[in-house]
Amino acid sequence: MRDAVIVDAVRSPIGRRRGALSGIHPADLSAHVLESLVERTGLDPASVDDVVWGCVSQTSEQAGNVARTAILAAGWPESVPGTTVTRACGSSQQALSMAAAAVVSGQQDIVVAGGVESMSRVPMGSAAPNGESQPPTVLDRYGVDRFSQGIGAEMMAQKWSLSRTTLDTFSLRSHELAAQAADAGAFDGQLAPIPGVLEGDEGIRRGGTLESMAALKPAFRDDGVIHAGNASQISDGAAALLVMGSDTAAQHGLTPLARVHTAVVAGDDPVIMLTGPIAATAKALDRSGLAIGDIGAFEINEAFAPVPLAWQIETGADPDRVNPLGGAIAVGHPLGGSGAILMTRLVHHMRDNGIRYGMQSMCEAGGMANATIVELL
Repeated sequence: MRDAVIVDAVRSPIGRRRGALSGIHPADLSAHVLESLVERTGLDPASVDDVVWGCVSQTSEQAGNVARTAILAAGWPESVPGTTVTRACGSSQQALSMAAAAVVSGQQDIVVAGGVESMSRVPMGSAAPNGESQPPTVLDRYGVDRFSQGIGAEMMAQKWSLSRTTLDTFSLRSHELAAQAADAGAFDGQLAPIPGVLEGDEGIRRGGTLESMAALKPAFRDDGVIHAGNASQISDGAAALLVMGSDTAAQHGLTPLARVHTAVVAGDDPVIMLTGPIAATAKALDRSGLAIGDIGAFEINEAFAPVPLAWQIETGADPDRVNPLGGAIAVGHPLGGSGAILMTRLVHHMRDNGIRYGMQSMCEAGGMANATIVELL
């Protein structure tokens, strides 16, 4: 049987909103990681059958199929096609699933999966300028006037009895682990620095305390527990993964990092919206034949602190294996790029620490979630 392996994975540093990367067009930011992938592997870009690119706000500079624009900006041959996909925050994780499926099915031999989001240049929600893309048929079905991820996070905190102190403690852990990882050089093998612009992740904060977090006002409810400090940062970033069969890798003299073992997607309640990773994890474990204890490292996107915390409660996962390098609360969540960024972090961490199985999952607008299990090679 054919398989799909990740030969290499590379990401840009993640920039703060209106920060160091805000002057870079999203197609050029994408081109940077595409160019880096070629430099790192020696791959002839003319051999790439397709580029599958995740992006959420496909308007303004991210409109017009940013995947194809990025290919041209990278100077790759005009023969290389590209397509841009969206599954909300999981867009580039979905891109990896599509790339792996194309390789396993034999339709394509070499595919680059990845994604980008420049939230500085194309603000979140700009693709739906009136603030709501749902028709009355959907809103009436659920008895709401709009869907809100922030309110969903508040609902999760209430349902799983997660106090503000618990959420803030987890958020400080994210910054602490990210800072430790950066200082120890854990990101060096995965980063494609942009010389003179940004060398490392820009959002990490050091020295935070529960007292400093307590000064932040709730963002969605006056009496709520969700605020800017325990939610993901609005950011800019991109990542790319080189996907092919293990036989193709051998033909090119390339040594893969990991095999795509299992890839699923699940739907859940669109009102609370953020519980999808729980359902997706159960589906992935069932399909893979693995147990939660078999997974040595997890990347569960920190869209809001209640998401990984409720997920931990429901799955029984070892907290020490969850987001061991910190997460989006510390480094940011550039929407369409985050799926590929998390997978890049995961496979490099697995390689560096000899971890056989890793899992990635992230909540997505509409109450969905992808879950992907990878196996170290």
